[in-house]
Amino acid sequence: MALDGNPVKGRGSGVQPANRFLRAEQGIVHWEGIDEPLEDARPTRYLIEEPRTIVNRVNSPDLPFVYSMNPYQGCEHGCAYCYARPTHEYWGYSAGLDFEQVILVKRNAPELLERQLRHRKWEAAPISISGGTDPYQPIERKERITRSLLEVALAFRQPVSVITKNALVLRDADLLGELAALGLAQVAISLTTLDEELRRVLEPRTSTAANRLRTIRSLTDAGVPVMVMVAPIIPALNEHELPDLLEAAAAAGALTAGYTVLRANGAVAQVFETWLRAHFPDRARKILAQTSALHGGQISDHLAGRRMRGEGAFAQNVNRLFTVLRNRHFPHAAAPALRCDLFRPPPQGQLGLFDG
Repeated sequence: MALDGNPVKGRGSGVQPANRFLRAEQGIVHWEGIDEPLEDARPTRYLIEEPRTIVNRVNSPDLPFVYSMNPYQGCEHGCAYCYARPTHEYWGYSAGLDFEQVILVKRNAPELLERQLRHRKWEAAPISISGGTDPYQPIERKERITRSLLEVALAFRQPVSVITKNALVLRDADLLGELAALGLAQVAISLTTLDEELRRVLEPRTSTAANRLRTIRSLTDAGVPVMVMVAPIIPALNEHELPDLLEAAAAAGALTAGYTVLRANGAVAQVFETWLRAHFPDRARKILAQTSALHGGQISDHLAGRRMRGEGAFAQNVNRLFTVLRNRHFPHAAAPALRCDLFRPPPQGQLGLFDG
């Protein structure tokens, strides 16, 4: 059931794109027979989900990890461009407001991870905590599932990486520091804009840029290797900030940086275009046209090796500028490789991870 497309306070999406897997949609029917939109001010709902596994194998040449795990499905951060939005359709929800308002909480994730790491066929390889949705979104403050996953990783000497745009990760600087001291952890901080007005509407429930830079500095001081992801670069919206973003990240202590360009896959196209026309009507056509030029005339691209960087003259310009800036601000641009040789399952019953 589509909303009217107007901005929803504190949310990134103003629409509910139809779920491609469902024949019927949920809505409110007026007593006179006039369809009404769903209430757009619903509070966030948290649903307990008990999956059978938590570690997923990743088969993508675009991504620098082989395994990932996501303690939550859906993300209250509400980023209008989020590539993970269509994953909510597999659970029977919309990639629009549902993705931000219906969060699936996997409380059994730590137990599942321990089971995976004790499996006789498990061969230690880095696991990314994220890849789908942010492991430090607001509900983590209460649930502490991500922290428990880090505790399991430390007990097993399992290498992990974390991707987030929330300063809440600093709560776990103690565990990340212990892991990093053994060469078992690194963190990627997503830094999209230094413009607080843009951040407030583009990524409505995320930490401010100032807090993310503070997070980089604090984690670095704790001995945790940190890289910055400028993701996504959006033509005519935040592309001009690239020099300032990399300079600020380097000054905060980041070791290196990476980037992706915008691609609006599946239902993300409707969510992002509606958001764009609501907040930036003066440049919406230009942004959409230049984004399409990055992907061969389509706003989305599923081809591995091209979808993250784009193609054409604009993509080449972005890549050249990024390369020059990275060489300038990160002359030794490299994060240390995670160690896999320290992996050792602790004796059964001695983890003590889930007390209290």
